Amino acid sequence: MYDVVVVGGGPSGATAAADLARDGHKVALLDREGRIKPCGGAIPPRLIADFDIPEDQLVARITTARMVSPTGRQVDIPVEDGFVGMVDRKDFDPFLRARAEDAGATRFTGTFLRIDRNNGWPRVIFRNREGREQHLTTRLIVGADGAKSRVGRAEVPGAEDVPLVFAYHEIVAAPRDLALYDPVRCDVIYDGRISPDFYGWVFPHGDTCSIGMGTERPDVDLKDATAALREACGLSECETLRKEGAPIPMKPLKRWDNGQDVLLVGDAAGVVAPSSGEGIYYAMVAGRAAATATAACLASGRPRDLALARKIFMREHRSVFRVLASMQNAYYRSDSRRERFVSLCHDIDVQRLTFEAYMNKKLVKARPLAHLKIGFKNLAHLSGLVRETHV
Repeated sequence: MYDVVVVGGGPSGATAAADLARDGHKVALLDREGRIKPCGGAIPPRLIADFDIPEDQLVARITTARMVSPTGRQVDIPVEDGFVGMVDRKDFDPFLRARAEDAGATRFTGTFLRIDRNNGWPRVIFRNREGREQHLTTRLIVGADGAKSRVGRAEVPGAEDVPLVFAYHEIVAAPRDLALYDPVRCDVIYDGRISPDFYGWVFPHGDTCSIGMGTERPDVDLKDATAALREACGLSECETLRKEGAPIPMKPLKRWDNGQDVLLVGDAAGVVAPSSGEGIYYAMVAGRAAATATAACLASGRPRDLALARKIFMREHRSVFRVLASMQNAYYRSDSRRERFVSLCHDIDVQRLTFEAYMNKKLVKARPLAHLKIGFKNLAHLSGLVRETHV
């Protein structure tokens, strides 16, 4: 009999399992293993500090972000007084699962099938590596099994309605030609020929590099678009080491729990930042909030305490998500809008406030005049009052 069974061992599920186990709860962590999510791998300093990520997990330290427009305009934005850490999910996720196990969680490998409540306490039914069905009896279930969550679709109304971006990337051997590639710079490509409604990326991972793109449109061939991106960046000849694809949710669910014994977190709850698609930090924060909520529910016996997870998360991050969603809706509609967005990124106030918000994961309120200036510039760019100058 477990207190909590966590279904899914990515950053969100592994974090929830580790926190609960450290607090003395009996926890099972069920994961399929062998699946690597397509991910640029960027993590901010706040994540490194809040979740005690060791140095050996960082494969690169990024000091510059380059924005590239449809016409080839390039804007380099320096990361002032810090860096953005890069991780490779093939190593980072197993590290988090192992840390949960070290904290006391019991690991199981298998594929979630269903939840059975016919014999009193809920039982998580899964197929093990031998193909046989097993069950784990528990008081509560945390569904951290990603976008299109099987747990969510079976248990939480509305879980199937979250909008999705389909992401695809290829991990390649990092090129040696520094004229084409900077190992401490992330390139973000806003170009409708690569993605008609999102963006492409080239992110350094030390000895390797992630090249990919995302889109909500099912008619776009992700592999062809990535091939075009590699060609445009001069990276076609790099050795391809891995190819990975998966859906990424773009909006937090209105409800994360079933009002009884199931709570969703991470991609299953839709906690990926709009506009940027950033998910690792928000997944781990949601996992920690899930641990708090399930611990409260176990102590009180009140199912309504499961709703604390969403309340805790949204209280801190709702405003950031709203601003990012508005930016995506405003600028990702067309190449002309994307051109104006990259033009806006020339502004030093935009650069500083963007990275302050990214590093600290909150809207920066220290410079209200800068915010006011940005608001006027944003309106000017969207209305076309600003004349484009290509550099």
